[in-house]
Amino acid sequence: MYFSFKGPISYIGDDYVVVEVNNIGYQVFVSHKEDYVLGKETTIYLYNVVREDEQYLAGFSSIREKEAFVALISVKGIGPRTALNALSATTADELFNAIAANNVTFLKKLPGIGGKAAAQIILDIKGQLTTASSANPDQYDEVREALKSLGFKVKVIEDTLAQISIPNATNEEILRAALKKLRK
Repeated sequence: MYFSFKGPISYIGDDYVVVEVNNIGYQVFVSHKEDYVLGKETTIYLYNVVREDEQYLAGFSSIREKEAFVALISVKGIGPRTALNALSATTADELFNAIAANNVTFLKKLPGIGGKAAAQIILDIKGQLTTASSANPDQYDEVREALKSLGFKVKVIEDTLAQISIPNATNEEILRAALKKLRK
């Protein structure tokens, strides 16, 4: 099992990079290709994906990002490609914060993640997070209802709440953050 490779990046594709290690170029699929610079010596953390019909390397610029990937693929119905696509739209910390705060709206905005998958992610991963214990499971629903009562449109509310992930925040703190974003 590979843990990491260290070497220069010799090619950057649409969803992968090639890292040179001892004169061998390894194709590694990544979520954030912008983290890699052509020709720069880089350490890339790896996950070896082995399927019945394919085998490839998934790579990450940090161990935290790799942990987020491993957590996502542990969820029923989330495969490695979906996990990489989802991570391409967020950071590991934002993902874990959204899970800790039960922010289904944020998770649904990630590529390849629908409502059912978002709920499953929270159900499966939240128990593994130590910061999640004091979050209110209805928190975002309550804030959503408060914003509706203030006259905001559902689409605007959903887009705004998708940008907010504050673990262990009170309803008032989330409402304040949402109103601040809505005022812009």
